[in-house]
Amino acid sequence: MTAADTNRAILAIWRIEQPRLITSLARMLRDVPLAEDLTQEALVAAFERWPVTGVPEKPGWLMTTAKHRALDHLRRGRMLERKHEMVTWDMEAEQHSMPDLDAALDDDIGDELLRLIFTACHPRLPREARTALALRMICGLTTEEIARAFLLPEATIAQRIVRAKRTLSESGLAYETPCGDELSQRLSSVLEVVYLIFNEGYTAARGQDWLRPQLCNEALRMGRVLTAVAPHEPEAHGLLALMELNASRTAARTDPEGEPILILEQNRALWDRLQIRRGMQALGRARALGGVGGIYVLQAAIIACHAQAGTADDTDWPRIAGLYAELAAVMRSPIVELNRAVAVGMADGPEAALALVQRLAGEPALKSYHLLPSVLGDLLRKLDRYEEAQVAFEAAAALTGNRRERDLLLRRASEAAAAAKSRAISA
Repeated sequence: MTAADTNRAILAIWRIEQPRLITSLARMLRDVPLAEDLTQEALVAAFERWPVTGVPEKPGWLMTTAKHRALDHLRRGRMLERKHEMVTWDMEAEQHSMPDLDAALDDDIGDELLRLIFTACHPRLPREARTALALRMICGLTTEEIARAFLLPEATIAQRIVRAKRTLSESGLAYETPCGDELSQRLSSVLEVVYLIFNEGYTAARGQDWLRPQLCNEALRMGRVLTAVAPHEPEAHGLLALMELNASRTAARTDPEGEPILILEQNRALWDRLQIRRGMQALGRARALGGVGGIYVLQAAIIACHAQAGTADDTDWPRIAGLYAELAAVMRSPIVELNRAVAVGMADGPEAALALVQRLAGEPALKSYHLLPSVLGDLLRKLDRYEEAQVAFEAAAALTGNRRERDLLLRRASEAAAAAKSRAISA
């Protein structure tokens, strides 16, 4: 295995194991930022050791290393003597009770992960910092990737994360899943975190693969738990509906080689009908609770239009365009407007959509957003403006950080170039 292969293997294992490490250490140390710092130290240790010894067959090496570093930290902390005695005893007892540390995983890791998100979404933290902090710790997203998700400068996100971690460290906030009014105060932020975790799994911002199924599955699991924790909150059911309906298309979204397949070209026989039914039930529950105008309920209603269409041609695009207009009224976002433009293009033709997209071209938040030139390229291609479409697709490919998506966009640019050449020859 080459050094590059080893580094890729380390990062792949890290993406999977990082939430387990942080949640396990945070539960033991009662200190979320410290838990994240120690998991980072375990990653550094892996980069130092594994190129020499080889990648372990069992991922528990990272957990063992992180726990040992936690013990070392506590032993050095004179001001934490009480916590040292309590936590060290718990950790050492746990280690003695497990003959094979490498095989050890926390049985309740899922609930601990949700508790970690609730902790990161404490009202004492600025609202805009909560989601960024949780994405950094739970998804292992880089600051750059989080900045892309929020369409903000990287430095802004970095400052938010640093300040949020400092607040958590200095305030001694409880590591908990709250109840009653405290739960309601945090719920919207928690829903946003779960939604963004799902999105990162559904279409990865970076890396070699378009999908990160483990993140989608974890977000779905947490969404189901949240509807039990907050059964009367329509947006909790709306988010679950949105995730279930989107996830129902997973088997049709890539070909056997992992290349993306866009929704209009997907084999709908591969869509999971049971998951669609679950999504529609959750959507019905959200509406019954009075959440018709909620941002997750509206998005779920949009995806439901796709789920209920037997073929791509049966899709109710005017209805989708109308729902996006409702969503834009309650959620001011250039991304929502871009999605509305796509729906308008399908309902009223590419010319109508092109005018909307061109209006968005000056939006500072979309300056580095690859889907803006991607949508533009698609509209220009439909209008037979192939040379312009090629340029737009190439610009989109240059902006995306995901290899699969880049390959797709470059392929579409190549197809536009071929169409332009063919038209020139026939002329």
